[in-house]
Amino acid sequence: QVQLVESGGGLVQPGGSLRLSCAASGMIFRIDAMGWYRQAPGNQRELVATVSSGGTTNYAGSVEGRFTISRDNAKNTLYLQMNSLKPEDTAIYYCKADVRSRLIPSIPITNWGQGTQVTVSS
Repeated sequence: QVQLVESGGGLVQPGGSLRLSCAASGMIFRIDAMGWYRQAPGNQRELVATVSSGGTTNYAGSVEGRFTISRDNAKNTLYLQMNSLKPEDTAIYYCKADVRSRLIPSIPITNWGQGTQVTVSS
């Protein structure tokens, strides 16, 4: 079993910053791609940013230049630095990781965290 636990969400004023973390634990052999997604009330879940195992990143146009995704492979942890936050960034942010377990390392399985609330409001 693999668990993803997000942290770092909260309430911030427009223009402020937050740093989200996502720690993976369990019988992990290796983690392939990791990413952050978000879902605002009434909207579908959408991609925010992804990072490959080799460090290649991809961003949604709405966050490019403001958000930075990174990962620490030694700690099995994913980060999202969010700067210049806007009210439209308000959402539940979810971590996703494609994990190869020690039991079946040949097959990556997608895992999701439980989400962390980010609210941008004055």
